[in-house]
Amino acid sequence: MTGRAVRLRRTLRVWRLTARNGIRFVAHRVRRAVTHESKRQDLDDQFAIRTSEDVARELGNMKGALMKFGQLLSFVVEALPLDAQQALSTLQSDAPPMAPATASAVVRAELGNAPEKVFLDWQPTPVAAASVGQVHRAVTRHGLDVAVKVQYPGVGDAIHSDLDNADALYRLVGAFALKGLDTTALVDELRSRMIDELDYRLEASNQLEFGRAFAGHPFVHIPAVDTEHSTERVLTTEWVDGLGFPEFLATASTRAKQHAGEAIWRFVQHSAMRLAVFNGDPHPGNYRFRDDGSVTFLDFGLVKRWRPGEWEQLLPSLQAMVVHRDPERLVAAMESVGFLRAGHGLDPEAVFGYVSAPYLPYQTDRFTFTRTFVKDSLATIIDVKGPHAAVIEQLNMPASFVILDRVVWGVNAILGKLEVEAPWRAMLLEYLDDAPPSTPLGEAELAWRSASG
Repeated sequence: MTGRAVRLRRTLRVWRLTARNGIRFVAHRVRRAVTHESKRQDLDDQFAIRTSEDVARELGNMKGALMKFGQLLSFVVEALPLDAQQALSTLQSDAPPMAPATASAVVRAELGNAPEKVFLDWQPTPVAAASVGQVHRAVTRHGLDVAVKVQYPGVGDAIHSDLDNADALYRLVGAFALKGLDTTALVDELRSRMIDELDYRLEASNQLEFGRAFAGHPFVHIPAVDTEHSTERVLTTEWVDGLGFPEFLATASTRAKQHAGEAIWRFVQHSAMRLAVFNGDPHPGNYRFRDDGSVTFLDFGLVKRWRPGEWEQLLPSLQAMVVHRDPERLVAAMESVGFLRAGHGLDPEAVFGYVSAPYLPYQTDRFTFTRTFVKDSLATIIDVKGPHAAVIEQLNMPASFVILDRVVWGVNAILGKLEVEAPWRAMLLEYLDDAPPSTPLGEAELAWRSASG
């Protein structure tokens, strides 16, 4: 099938999914209008569950960038009923896999022989299937337990198609609500980062780089890469045992959840602020947890590297919100980097109240992340007809910020589910201003940095 045919087929599937759920929504509203008020919440929940199951089934089969969008939706949107969230959460690691023969053909083409010949032991049933590839467990001829990620055939055309659809979607949204949004630059940035994921050689290089950068780290573990069995479409890494996020969430102690949440948070801050390179895909399927809260970090396909001057341009806005907590300073910083055009006429207090919604934990001495906080802050950001409509209409998102923004929301959602309490402002100042450590993990990281030179 040609690339154009793949794009057309995927576009039609998106349209059908949209139309199907649009009809379902109209029918739901009609039923709701004639249902007693005491039963409307149950009706709303059933609608959300059926819709979520439909979206999870359709996007899971489609793979590519649309499936990645579904993954993001599955753990960020807290307003959905629990059953609806669980339906979408299957996209995190349990999407429908490709047939064993198809996976075997990819391995043969990339490594020169059938997987049963290349590896001492090969499990034909994948242990996880996600947006770009699926993972098989194997043992190398040297006796090493490994995870082998095999790319779906044709997923490149799928991602290009999805990003073409995303471009049209951004333009549509911009026409009605986000009139200041530079959609072309935004989609170009997304396209570049997601296309990077198609070359597993690049991902292997990223993972090796992170492995070196975090070597000997007290609470961050990066699996080793088996370069001998890694190519453009096959990536082989050290096998890591551990709990998936749902299992850890259901069984871990409060102390372990605190440890895991802070470890994930510090991994992001150290990467973005000290290394100038960070993982842009923070969904829960990319972590493995031990009972004590130790975390192994997986999947380095979508990585953002700061170009010279990018972080320095964004930093003043963050400092204005967190260090100075100054609306006037924030507006000036946002104007200088392109979040706002000069002469916008907006009230600085209104701008501060809107853009700082996800950064509330860093404006107080201690804060507990909760699902309610994530839900409420997201509701503030997307309420285009609400009290912040004038701010939303004039805001732009610089392309350099789009991946970091995704990480901010992703990590917030994870911390909200873990219900982590900490002195977040003091912790962030460790990275912004080289402030002294404010937690035991901060002390352990400082000792590691000092020993590493």
